[in-house]
Amino acid sequence: MRTTPFQCIQQRCDPLIPSSLHKYLPRKWEKIGDILILKLSEKLKPYESTIGGIYASVLTCKSVLKETGGINGVFRVPKIKHIWGSNDTETIHYELGIRFRLDPAKIMFSSGNMDERKRMATIAAPEETIVDLFAGIGYFSIPLAYYSRPQKVFACEINPIAYGFLTQNIVLNDVTEIIEPLFGDSAHIAPRKVADRVIMGYFGQTSSYLPIALGCLKRKGGTIHYHDIFPEKTIPSDVIRDVTRIIDAFGKKVTVQSYKKIKSFAPGIGHYVFDLKIEP
Repeated sequence: MRTTPFQCIQQRCDPLIPSSLHKYLPRKWEKIGDILILKLSEKLKPYESTIGGIYASVLTCKSVLKETGGINGVFRVPKIKHIWGSNDTETIHYELGIRFRLDPAKIMFSSGNMDERKRMATIAAPEETIVDLFAGIGYFSIPLAYYSRPQKVFACEINPIAYGFLTQNIVLNDVTEIIEPLFGDSAHIAPRKVADRVIMGYFGQTSSYLPIALGCLKRKGGTIHYHDIFPEKTIPSDVIRDVTRIIDAFGKKVTVQSYKKIKSFAPGIGHYVFDLKIEP
């Protein structure tokens, strides 16, 4: 019978970690390139470095980070503590044939969003212009440009560290002719009346940027991919009501083409994306 990675981890922990604490060892982890991110119980705090080394050995990682909180502020900075290995936490993460250069200690990257990145990769037509209001390191912009080959993607990012990786990833994936990176608050830098499609891959007061997204669309309208976190019980009726109220105020019509849960965010709360068709 084949031994699983977690079983290997348990075996290596046996002589080093009290058996009473084994039940707190995380069965799930996030591996980004060769950097490992763990959620560890406070009960394991005295053994953090030892545990990090064991997980790194089994999962072939150069550094281990402990998640100490969520994503912080407008810049979406992860709350992270280095617990083992190299202090150089910059890495290249391979996904869907795309290379993402990033530093998980400084920049968020959610492997739970991979299905949505895969969906977005082939969603655009060759003649389209896209505005990505919250591009990050190119989570959606780069797969979309690489596979759909649209006419143009304007990728907006406010975090200077994320923007630096975005510009590197555009070159790394050979989409310099398609993606134009724009540095700053998308409320001020996003191009107006040019887009067939707007990506709002962000959560936390995303609705406040809906007027910006509407302003990016061509006069004939287009599609908005609207992300946010919502209480499960409000899906979809309350979200549709709130979005419709905002868009109606600008004299536009909205149709919800589809909606999808991307992942759980907390008990009773989910990260969702709504595909909104906007018409004059």
